[in-house]
Amino acid sequence: MSISKFGLGNVFCSVVISLVFSSSAVATGEEATKLPSSATELPAKATRLAVDQSNPYTMVKGAAEQTFKRFASEQQAIQENPNLLKDIVREELMPYINYKYSAFKVIGKHLKKTTDAERRAFVPVFREYLVSSYAQVFTLYDNQVVNFSPERSYEGKRIVAVNTSIIMAGRDNIDVAFKVRLNKKTKQWQAFDMVAEGVSLLDSKQAELGSIIRQKGLPYVTELLKRKSTRDIVFKNRAVKTESTTVNQEQQG
Repeated sequence: MSISKFGLGNVFCSVVISLVFSSSAVATGEEATKLPSSATELPAKATRLAVDQSNPYTMVKGAAEQTFKRFASEQQAIQENPNLLKDIVREELMPYINYKYSAFKVIGKHLKKTTDAERRAFVPVFREYLVSSYAQVFTLYDNQVVNFSPERSYEGKRIVAVNTSIIMAGRDNIDVAFKVRLNKKTKQWQAFDMVAEGVSLLDSKQAELGSIIRQKGLPYVTELLKRKSTRDIVFKNRAVKTESTTVNQEQQG
């Protein structure tokens, strides 16, 4: 499947980023390190450790590993209550995403037409929108393997692209670059964008939401995203299987 078949908009970049952060194997260079593939290989409760944010490469890799471990350790609970995926994303992944910077980038050229109060209201809603979007596509987890390119010098740089390749069995691999930005005050790196096969998450969100901001204003978009972020997480593949099973049973009957 080519990257274009994922489409642009909500699903496109969310699917790709979820494949990386829910990968079952993380590799640097040519070596892959298998992570646990079932909850039985982990303690009942995953212990969360702070990921090293002083290095952009270890930050991305560490966030990927830690998020998946939490995901794997709570598989049974997640199957019973898919909304727990939101908690995992919120607690394990979002601390390493500069959602405020991303939110302001999405507003883009319309920034001067917004008030401080409108922007303050938009940022936390945009954060929860990302949480919900990523949580939904975590339901697509299917043991993907991810190769991380070797670390390069980032001395003196404020923005670095961490290149990865998602290994797709029987399909073309997907090249993904995570763009991370250094906070000069805290000296910590955080992800703010990702580019999949040349398509930027922020660019697609700007195209998707920018015209609505221009036509109806930022408060309208804030309320729109607020409604979307409150939707329940659903295992769509499970629903399809259940429907297929029911049809087969009816035919056999």
